[in-house]
Amino acid sequence: MPVKEQIGIVVSNKMQKTIVVKVENRYPHPMYSKTMTKTRKYLAHDELSECNIGDQVLVQECRPLSKRKRWKLIKVLSKSSLIS
Repeated sequence: MPVKEQIGIVVSNKMQKTIVVKVENRYPHPMYSKTMTKTRKYLAHDELSECNIGDQVLVQECRPLSKRKRWKLIKVLSKSSLIS
């Protein structure tokens, strides 16, 4: 079974070795065909604490690391210009 990967934006990095990643999923409404956006937030493990708020990152599903943390950071795709 393949491992799930998601691309998202870092919303928070205030915890030690943990980031909060916002992932948006766009889909058409079944009846009205309007493009809908569903947003999920995942806690991801960031071993080196290299992410800042606004960074676009790739996260991968892994074994449970804590009560809510089931994702790990694979790589930072683009750095944010908000925080230097």
